[in-house]
Amino acid sequence: MKLTEKQRRFVDYYVELGDYTKAARKAGYSEGSAKDAPNWINPRKPQYKMYLAEAIKARLVDIEDKRIAKVDEVMKFLTSTLRGEIKEERVVVEGTGDGRSDARIIRVQVSARDRLEAAKSLLKRYPMQLDAKEQKLKLQKLEAEIRAAEQVDDDAVTIVDDLGDGDDEDGTAQ
Repeated sequence: MKLTEKQRRFVDYYVELGDYTKAARKAGYSEGSAKDAPNWINPRKPQYKMYLAEAIKARLVDIEDKRIAKVDEVMKFLTSTLRGEIKEERVVVEGTGDGRSDARIIRVQVSARDRLEAAKSLLKRYPMQLDAKEQKLKLQKLEAEIRAAEQVDDDAVTIVDDLGDGDDEDGTAQ
């Protein structure tokens, strides 16, 4: 359902203020309606307006999505850093003569260390094909060892009694 202008303002003000009553007042609802505003969002109340609750929920999700970096955003940033496309600000102090100096801000490429860290972070997310092959070989070797252990013949096992239980002092069995 499409929201009216007043309902859109209510949603916006609720997200800003976090209070249904204050948001309704600020959106232009009467005092009586504003006092009833918490019931608009409560599904257990007869005044429940599902479309308002959904609009508030969607708006909060949208705000949260904008606040938290997603994987693709992080990957783009790391790639830009690795390629030296990211600039950072540094304060440089320069002497102007007569014992005076002035500070100014300059933009420079990120350091080699930062670029290397970005490369390491990217490699953690994109394991090399060689690593995958090594993992596959290790897994095959482990599976072969397990199969070999399962095929051990019980008759081929020799039991050694080195505790001396049941033997005389001279080592003969009783």
